[in-house]
This record gives sequence, C-alpha cells and structure tokens, in this order.
Amino acid sequence: MGRLTSTINAVQSRAQKSLVAYIVAGDPHPDQTVDLMHTLVAEGVDIIELGVPFTDPEAEGPVIQLAHERALVHQVTLLKVLEMVTAFRLEDATTPVVLMGYLNPIEAMGYEAFAEQASLSGVDGLITVNLPPEEAGPLAIALQTKGIDPIYLLAPTTTDARAAAVCRASRGFVYYVSLKGTTGSGGLDIKAVCERVAHLKAQTSLPLFVGFGIKDGATAAPIAKVADGVVVGSAIVTLMGEFQASPQALKSAVIELVRDIRTALNASNP
Repeated sequence: MGRLTSTINAVQSRAQKSLVAYIVAGDPHPDQTVDLMHTLVAEGVDIIELGVPFTDPEAEGPVIQLAHERALVHQVTLLKVLEMVTAFRLEDATTPVVLMGYLNPIEAMGYEAFAEQASLSGVDGLITVNLPPEEAGPLAIALQTKGIDPIYLLAPTTTDARAAAVCRASRGFVYYVSLKGTTGSGGLDIKAVCERVAHLKAQTSLPLFVGFGIKDGATAAPIAKVADGVVVGSAIVTLMGEFQASPQALKSAVIELVRDIRTALNASNP
C-alpha cells in the first residue's frame, strides 16, 4: 500500500475528510515552497498537490496562470520541482505529495526517466491535466512500476460510461472537477455538486475528492458531507499573489485560510 492510500485510509479511520492543498512550485519564490509545504501540513493538510509550472496551463484560470508565470520567472523546471520534493522529504516522510501539471515536460524528460526520478524524490501521485486515461497507457505503466499513482479527472459533463472507465484507470483517489470551466471560475452550485458526487461514488470504491471552487470553510463543509476529501487551490494561490512581497504575511494568511477549512471539515463529520 502506497503513502497516498495509507494516508487516506488513516483519515477515514478517524471519521474525517481529507484536505488537499494545491500550490504552484516556486510561487512566489522557489525559496519559499518547501517551507510553505511544511506549514500546510502543520495546519492540518493531509495531502499536498504541487503544481509544475508550465508556459501554457490551459485548464487554469487567471489566478493560477499568474502563479505559473511567477514561478517561471525563477526558471522553475520539472527537475527543480522534484528537487523541492526531495528537500521536503528530508523532514517529512509521511505526507503524500501529488504532482499536478501537463504532459509536455514529462514527455520531454521521458516517461521512464520521469517515473524513476519522481519515485526517488518521494512523489506519490500524478495528475496530468491534458492526458486522458485512454491515452495514458505508457506513462501509467511507468508510474505504477515505481509505485506512483496516476490520478484522473471527472467533470460535471462526464458520462456514466466514461466515469466508470476513468475510475478504473485511477489509483489513490478520483478527482471530481466541480465546475464547467477553468480553476477559480464561477460560483459553486453546492447542491448540484453534492448530487453528482453521490451519484459518482456509487460507481467506484476509490475515494472521491472534489476540487475547483472550494475557497473557504463555508464551501468546503457541505461538499465534505458527501465527498471523501476536498482540494483547495485558487484560494491559496490568490494569497501567493497578494502577499508575494512579504513571506511572513503570506504564511500568516495561508495559516488562517487552512485553519478555517480544516475546522469546517472536522465540524462536518457525521
């Protein structure tokens, strides 16, 4: 059993819901990323989703696009992201780290080489936004050979037949994208999301996490009543932009936000 599954199982055994926090590696500065990862864990984050900077992040809204740009100014490459994970692992051997990004840099490195280096660095899962499971065979094989879980996305428009296929291909958990749009776009129709999540959970034994649109405790709590976990991304990344000139102010703002969401998740337990 990998670190991702064992962590989710441990959270579920406490009758809690998993909190996943997304940040872009190198944003607002590479020197801050590892420290922010530790801060997130200290405040109750169960899984860290680390964005790999990319020049054309087409699934992202303006907030996360700017985060990619801030990181790329510092020339944060895929290899440098893996080095950050290695540094994180020097002090934290238990918190799962999932990389989220686009296929292009991985393809440039080579699937086997990437899987090898990611495994050595301590990566537990991979979300490749622009690689559907139907086309992911060679990469998925390389990842699973090294004990890394490929994780795929479900959308509000995904048909039942395709949802079943996506769930079969996924490992660790399944990621439900709650909005029809890019990250950070629009408002969350909580009732519709809850109905859709309940429907999808009947099709898989894997944990189902919900992301896109969760920005605080008030939006996280009702989703957590039906989902196994929530992913918060744009809300944290917004703070990266607002407080990029002050590392201490940034850390304080992130702590406040994460505490609010963690408290709401714990209060939502049945």
